[in-house]
Amino acid sequence: MLHRGRWGDSDAPSLPLSGGPTGTQGRLAGRLRRTGHAGRVHANSALTMQYDALVDEGTAALALAIGVRVRQERQSRGWTLDQLAEAAGVSRRMVVNVEQGAANPSVGTLLRISDALGVGLPALVERPEPKPVKVTRRGDGAVLWSSQSGGRGVLVAGTGPPDVVELWDWTLGPGDRHGSEAHTPGTRELVQVQQGTVTVEVAGQPVVLEAGDAVAFGGDVAHSYANPGAQPARFSLAVFEPGVGPGSRSEVTGV
Repeated sequence: MLHRGRWGDSDAPSLPLSGGPTGTQGRLAGRLRRTGHAGRVHANSALTMQYDALVDEGTAALALAIGVRVRQERQSRGWTLDQLAEAAGVSRRMVVNVEQGAANPSVGTLLRISDALGVGLPALVERPEPKPVKVTRRGDGAVLWSSQSGGRGVLVAGTGPPDVVELWDWTLGPGDRHGSEAHTPGTRELVQVQQGTVTVEVAGQPVVLEAGDAVAFGGDVAHSYANPGAQPARFSLAVFEPGVGPGSRSEVTGV
């Protein structure tokens, strides 16, 4: 999974760090719906500009938070920028841009960096909390993938290393396909479709799932998720990756 670029960038455009109405954006949209003005958002240029500004603000805030965490983890290990870049298999310029919050990295790039640091992807996008119970409110998950047709991949919860568990809320727009290379050995995935039709292909074997259907498979082989229908499809994804951290990662093989 990590280091290999869990989701291939060939199936999607560059991955924005926020791709929809989350956090303050979602609360604004909710207020508009409750007051009956949602249908006038695009007609009212002032509201449209305000909404776009909030989206940009949310994207920038997440990018800065990721940058701060990456820099903290790197410095706590006494690593230089070059050392992290080499360990993650990315350019030094990319590491600099990520730490400054100026980059628009793909999920694969974030996975490479989190794996090199041995912390797991959730640790980069979640605020550190000393409490044993972490609550993610509706609309506050980290949007790490989006498509032009309305698709979104939202990391809503996760655990720390060494055995990392991630919970995702995925929406695929009509015709969307999201491919993934093989993850690290021992990775397992669970998918349950909430809405529409999703085709999950594992090692070349396609499985068509309707609402309510679920599938379990090893994530250490190439796989993909696709929406063959004309309506949006939504599914929950749980990923279990054992042994994340220094000394337990597999050799980098490239994306």
